[in-house]
Order: sequence, then C-alpha cells, then structure tokens
Amino acid sequence: QVQLVVSGGGLVQPGGSTTLSCAASVSTLDAYILGWFRQTPGKEREGVSCINPIGGRTWFADSVKGRFTISKDNAKKTVYLRMNSLKPEDTAVYYCATSDYFSPSGGCRMTRHWGQGTQVTVSS
Repeated sequence: QVQLVVSGGGLVQPGGSTTLSCAASVSTLDAYILGWFRQTPGKEREGVSCINPIGGRTWFADSVKGRFTISKDNAKKTVYLRMNSLKPEDTAVYYCATSDYFSPSGGCRMTRHWGQGTQVTVSS
C-alpha cells in the first residue's frame, strides 16, 4: 500500500513563501504521477499542480501559475510544492496524491492514493 506523508504548512505572511513536502513510501518515485490539491471549507477540492515522471512535464492551476513550483527528488522519494508570492486566497488544506493520468490541460486525474492534509494559512 502506498503511503504519502505530508509535511510543512502553517502560517505564512502574504507575499511570503513556503514549501510543502510529500514523502512517498514507494519503490520508485518515477513510477507515479504526483500532484497537489487543496480544499477550503465549502468548496470542492481543486487541483493545484501535477508532475508527470515522463519528461517531467508539469501542470499548474491558473490561479497559481507563475507562483508555485512542483518538483521531486527521486532519491528521497519526495515531491515538493514551492509556493511563492502567497496570497490570502491560497489559504487551504493542501493534499498530495498519486494519479493514473496526467492531463496537460487539467493536471492529475484518476487519483489513487492520498496523503493527509496540511493547513496553509496566508495571513498577516
């Protein structure tokens, strides 16, 4: 069974930066499409970013494009979400997940495994 353990999060100032980490208990990280999602109360979960191990192709939601970066370290079996220029509207519970399909237009689809959520609060 795949386990995804998220670390990071917390309170960040508007305009600030932080990094979330997702450590995967898998044999080979490149065997998985990996993504980040977020959810706020009363809203549906939305995709934030996705990375395809084939060629390292990435996808970002329009709302975070240019501000967030997804990356991974295969040796550490960890995927990261670097969040820059944070805005209050980025406040959410963030999740990482594996998926079975990478959509160039929609990110990670057909999710299979989920990590626990971590709260990111962007506020002064």
